[in-house]
Amino acid sequence: MPALRIHWCSPLDSGQQKASEKYNTGALDFAGIVDFAQEADELGIDSLLMGISYHMPDPLPMIGALVRETSRVKFILAYRPGLLPPTLFTQIVNTVSWMSDKRIALNLVAGISPDEQAFYGDFVAHDGRYERTSEFLEILHRFWKGETPLTHHGAHYRIEQAQLGLPFKDNERPHIYLSGASEIAQQIAVKHSDCWLRYGDTPQGIAEASRAVLEAGCSVGIRMHVLARETRAQALSAVESMMENPDEQHREWVRQFVGRCDSEAVKTSFRLADKAEHDWLSPMLWSGAVAYRGGPALCVVGSYQEVAEYLLEYKKVGVSEFIFSGWPTRDEMRGFCRHVLPRLRKLEAELESQHA
Repeated sequence: MPALRIHWCSPLDSGQQKASEKYNTGALDFAGIVDFAQEADELGIDSLLMGISYHMPDPLPMIGALVRETSRVKFILAYRPGLLPPTLFTQIVNTVSWMSDKRIALNLVAGISPDEQAFYGDFVAHDGRYERTSEFLEILHRFWKGETPLTHHGAHYRIEQAQLGLPFKDNERPHIYLSGASEIAQQIAVKHSDCWLRYGDTPQGIAEASRAVLEAGCSVGIRMHVLARETRAQALSAVESMMENPDEQHREWVRQFVGRCDSEAVKTSFRLADKAEHDWLSPMLWSGAVAYRGGPALCVVGSYQEVAEYLLEYKKVGVSEFIFSGWPTRDEMRGFCRHVLPRLRKLEAELESQHA
């Protein structure tokens, strides 16, 4: 079994301090993002997820700059089909592959909110967005297989005799993640992607939800938060401190936003949080920040050793990758790499020897 791949979500700056506050928007601290990426590079993080949303800077130009400021860490570009035509999108990704020595992966996101999609002039409904994503990925794969000229007449895209002079470096293609919790998302992940990416749940919940995906030969990754301290008591104290004086106005905004969402992934995360007992879905899985931060905020909490052992339980049910965040995310990334990751690698080695 390959070692778990550990990625991190790049923040807008040096990182949010508390789980229950709003992100600071209205300015771009690019120097802080560069510094964060360089530390992730030094710590051995596999990839940084560069997210996409209306309240964030666009990830494409940032990745183009960040690959020149780092040497090893890869970048996962989150992007939505419908924003750019597939020919132009492939051309951009291929260009970055040469700029970065292939340090770019893709996380295709069909979209979670009709409101936000409308900001960009997109009024396609949920299943239609996934059908468009499937068509989009089909075209991208044809480009990466070297088909030229490429003609496509589909429900969402029409392309005539397309040619690209610059292929993906070494005639390869990027690693592809497909996000979503709905049945159609799983089907497209299996058909077109390398990894089905979803929000967190207990290991048992992940095992049930991902069985068909794993049986079809697609890998599974989880996007979630982590909070690890030397002792469990310290971790619980950190959770308590983060929830002091929460921004209830922001919580209400999130509630209304989620109420208008058509994303099964988002709805599933909030259903899990609603059924959690005193904000704990399990003794290790804290859901208290979901109401303020959304689906990715389901958080593994415990001592360094407890967190490492709990993450191994996910590996046992088939998970192969994690994309983490934390509060503050830079401190959490540093602590995770120094204290949790060595323990996790030791547990993985012991598991591997048992199956040898």
